[in-house]
Amino acid sequence: MTHTTDPTHTVIPDRARTDHARTARRARHTAILAEVATEEAEATETEAATTDAALVVPLHLRIDRDLDTALRARADTEHIPTSALVRRLLRHAVHDTGESGLTAAAVEDIARRVTREELGSR
Repeated sequence: MTHTTDPTHTVIPDRARTDHARTARRARHTAILAEVATEEAEATETEAATTDAALVVPLHLRIDRDLDTALRARADTEHIPTSALVRRLLRHAVHDTGESGLTAAAVEDIARRVTREELGSR
């Protein structure tokens, strides 16, 4: 059996292939970390701008763990701080004259969550 070598085909040893894959994976991870850091910085800037633009009045309330978990998950999904999400929900509930989907009990639950968060940050 004759073996011909194709000059355009390069054989990469397993070790080199593994090192190349590792380098590529590290580059992807670095890019992802940079993107996350950028998003977190933007969220922090948004929170600071919101705080600077608003009269800061602490609101203290208590909510159950399920609501706390749901609010935190939604805030994470939207890449904003939980307190910013709660403020947005409260503003929407107060200013929306139509059917908002938020009941008085839901608004009270949100207010309780904000209170617990404020008390925990002290």
